[in-house]
Amino acid sequence: MPSGIGRFFYSQFFVTPPKPGGDLTGKTVIVTGSNVGLGKEAARHFAALNASTVILAVRSPEKGEAARKEIETSTSRDNVVKVMQLDMSSYTSVLDFASRASKELSRIDIAVLNAGVNRGVWEVFEQDESTITVNVVSTFLLAFALLPKLRETAQKFNTRPTLTVVSSEVHEWATFDERNAPEGEIFKRLNDKVIGGKEVSLNNRYQVSKLMEVLSIRAFCERNTVERVPVTVNAVNPGFCHSEFGREQPSILAFFRLLLARTTEVGSRTLVHAGMSGAESHGKYLSDAQITEPSAYVRSDEGKKDGERVWRELLGRLEEIHGGVTEGLLRSCSAITWAVIEIHHPTFHLKTARKALRPDEAKRRTGPPYFTNNLYPEHLAGDDRASKQAVGFLKRFSDDRVC
Repeated sequence: MPSGIGRFFYSQFFVTPPKPGGDLTGKTVIVTGSNVGLGKEAARHFAALNASTVILAVRSPEKGEAARKEIETSTSRDNVVKVMQLDMSSYTSVLDFASRASKELSRIDIAVLNAGVNRGVWEVFEQDESTITVNVVSTFLLAFALLPKLRETAQKFNTRPTLTVVSSEVHEWATFDERNAPEGEIFKRLNDKVIGGKEVSLNNRYQVSKLMEVLSIRAFCERNTVERVPVTVNAVNPGFCHSEFGREQPSILAFFRLLLARTTEVGSRTLVHAGMSGAESHGKYLSDAQITEPSAYVRSDEGKKDGERVWRELLGRLEEIHGGVTEGLLRSCSAITWAVIEIHHPTFHLKTARKALRPDEAKRRTGPPYFTNNLYPEHLAGDDRASKQAVGFLKRFSDDRVC
């Protein structure tokens, strides 16, 4: 299989993802950014596959209602599609949506986080440049906020829900110079509008946002393996498609779209495939309706190291936005990261942490990895005060009994 640019052209010219199949009777599906384009077509497929409830999570309720009527008419399924407001440029809206969905829906089986921006103009939403706010921070804020309900669905209905982040093959083309920023300053560097006297390329900024999504999902799933987390998390590349997405981009993009793009319906098939994929896709990057490899950089030691930095900063950013939001993840497994302990409990410092560990574990956890390696009950030293304090944290963040 070709890689990079070659793989892109091969997919666009020679690969047509198959039409979705399967039966979603009884299932509830959320698709963000679903009043137009890929999101709307994916929602249409989910409705046609007998999903009991399909939530259109959209910024404009009026446009959402128009999409709802169109989908229900085309699929001959009434009272299946519902509209909920979600503005990914607002952290308050993201959290309000997650809270409402968790309270009003009896279950969430599939969540396709499709909403994104590629505006081509410099704007600041919340505290970051708009591309980073919407595509990275808000996307993972929503993911974390929905995790408790997804996990509840898994336990209550003996199923394995899926959370899919819609990424892109352009992650392979990103020039991620911000990775050279000092420790803890990647997001700060991404807020620089001018570097070296030149305005940053917002086209590259979009590519970087997609790269950060892929890196973050891999970091997430390395810590929360398929055995430990009852929810499948994956990333999907829909390919280059006809849609309203990127409508602020230069006309040259419209020319290439005319020449190369898949129809919106064909591209949406990849979203449905990813959302209906099982545990085998956990932590994976999907393209052309199959599991494939992300860029060579993502898979490299350098990419993994940079991904750890992005992940640590992202966790910190999410906790700043809404303290405790990451507990949806932590309660899903019997391990916690020292990074998050430090966020929640500033008084639980390195010396205390080291005392809580068996000597061999304390020796192994030196340097930056000390903050990113998972802590398990068997790593604790004994009955001393520090160990008991650590056990208390584990009891708070885990359903497993730790004695």
